[in-house]
Amino acid sequence: MAGNVAPLPTTVPPPQSATAVAASPAARAFFARLYDGARDGLSQRRPWAELADRNQLAKPESFAEATGRIRKNWTYFRVNYVILLAAVLAISLVAHPGSLIILAMLLSGWIFLYLFRSEPLVLFGRTYTDREVLGGMTLFTVIVLFLTSVGSLLISALMFGVAIICAHASFRVPEDLFLDEQEPTVGFLSFLGAPASVVATQA
Repeated sequence: MAGNVAPLPTTVPPPQSATAVAASPAARAFFARLYDGARDGLSQRRPWAELADRNQLAKPESFAEATGRIRKNWTYFRVNYVILLAAVLAISLVAHPGSLIILAMLLSGWIFLYLFRSEPLVLFGRTYTDREVLGGMTLFTVIVLFLTSVGSLLISALMFGVAIICAHASFRVPEDLFLDEQEPTVGFLSFLGAPASVVATQA
């Protein structure tokens, strides 16, 4: 009789993993818009040789002239300046691995609890709305930034990067720059104000 017993199915459903999360419609919409926004932003980057042209450097004669140069150079080289600022932040974080790990964990919390979450969050038998999740994550982020060295590191790196940008922009003579009259570019992170379910719906 043992030979007539049907064998048990051996197919086991695959566990939920990061691959399944990455394959969700919300995740695909998020990364697609992130990629498109970054590509559109980088397409507006000016040649680095033009940014580093030493022949166009001259000391400003007044504070008003320096601020005028900063305004014009920022309008023209804004993508290059943002890349430089991001590079300063990246170097600062790499030089402090502890802060980098804390920031990565914080970013992971935002991604999985707010951006990629397609269903209401339920903890201890209570359902939390998107606004409550956003408020809780914002409060937790502020606490982490102020109680660890991450906040001071980010502020110091930002100030250092802004100082470099302002110094270059004030000494870079903008007479050879031809500014295009274009509409303001929408930042590629502007859609982060809504959870991933809304992003997927819009996409």
